Amino acid sequence: MLAIYRTINDELVQTTEAEKGSWLDLINPTNEEIQYAAQETGIYEEFLRYPLDDEEIPRVESEDDQIMIIINVPVICHAEVVYETMPLGIILNDDYIVTVCLEDIHLFQEFSSSRMKDMATFKKTRFIFQLLQKKTNLYLKYLRDINRRHEEIERYLEKSMRNQELLHLMNLEKSLVYFTTSLRSNDKVMEKLMRSKSLKMYEEDEDLLEDVMIENKQAIEMADIYSNISSSTMDTFASIISNNLNIVMKFLASITIILSVPTMIASFFGMNVVLPINTTSPFVFFGILFICIIACLGLLWYLTKKRML
Repeated sequence: MLAIYRTINDELVQTTEAEKGSWLDLINPTNEEIQYAAQETGIYEEFLRYPLDDEEIPRVESEDDQIMIIINVPVICHAEVVYETMPLGIILNDDYIVTVCLEDIHLFQEFSSSRMKDMATFKKTRFIFQLLQKKTNLYLKYLRDINRRHEEIERYLEKSMRNQELLHLMNLEKSLVYFTTSLRSNDKVMEKLMRSKSLKMYEEDEDLLEDVMIENKQAIEMADIYSNISSSTMDTFASIISNNLNIVMKFLASITIILSVPTMIASFFGMNVVLPINTTSPFVFFGILFICIIACLGLLWYLTKKRML
């Protein structure tokens, strides 16, 4: 999908033609859309194809008057893993900005619904840094969501004897690993942009980039903390689940032992042999029942005293 946007009267609007100062957003584009964008903007076609590789690493590359920036952005998954990251390419020359991604990460909605100061597509450097800030804030948002999910799973794990909750924790930990790796790579990209002479930056742009780098480092620290907590929690609750299962098995074993006593007593009196008591008396049944109850209660008291029940 190809969408073209441009800032008109301080508003980000969608247009049908690419003009100088426009932003072209390519989402899982076809070959025709890539060729059209390359022809209209003059940007190298290979620069537009690099971000379509989901294994592409974050980096900055420049050639002639064109700059390609690739960062990793967080996306929500519909599979077992809650969150993943994927490359987002930002390519610019003197007249255009092009973003390329395999999935729709709702860039237009984020920019159009926010009130960002001096946000304009023709201010390319500022626009790029604002885009980086948006994606870093999204990392922070998802990290808080991961922490909330982690706390919910903990409450279930306290009394759980299943592996399902541990699998949920493992998927959250995978998401944190993806986040940590991507955030560190993005941090290197931003450091390179700070040192780079290819981008024309004013003092306000440098301040914005520094703010983004601070937020990115904060996200890295949060991801590291949550990852450490998740790892220790998985180890702890794996032991708790095993202990809960042992408690249940111990309880069932104790109940089995207690119930075996009246069975054994009744089997003695059920033998087809001569007994030393009068088996025709109507009180024999109640006497045997009384003996069974006393034996069960005595065994119950003993197991409780030994903390075996």
